[in-house]
Amino acid sequence: MRGNKKTLLAVAALAAAAALMLGLWHFTRPQAQAGDKTVAVEVVHADGSSREFAYQTDEEYLGPLLLEEKLAEGEQGAYGLFITTVDGETAQDSLRQWWCVTKGGERVDTGADTTPIADGDHFELTMSTY
Repeated sequence: MRGNKKTLLAVAALAAAAALMLGLWHFTRPQAQAGDKTVAVEVVHADGSSREFAYQTDEEYLGPLLLEEKLAEGEQGAYGLFITTVDGETAQDSLRQWWCVTKGGERVDTGADTTPIADGDHFELTMSTY
């Protein structure tokens, strides 16, 4: 009986910690900017060539913008949009390729669907291998 009480207390403490972490994330996550904004997206292809695209949008997140403008295609998964094709180039699993999303040269810690955009942002989509 005593072991069950300890287990129950441990589970309750773990649940409380998880709820606290979720609440903390909710209030500290990057916020999107509503309204019209100009956003630049640079695409760096596997051969090293690059193209820059400028968009005027009222979208609040990167993923919907990329899909709306037909710059990217992908699959919806457990973590949102998984980008498979950008500017007509598809990442090849056999070559261990994937599209890396960065903002101002720094890797983003969110998926495309949850990456907020603000006026003047510059994103890069780079074909990468692992």
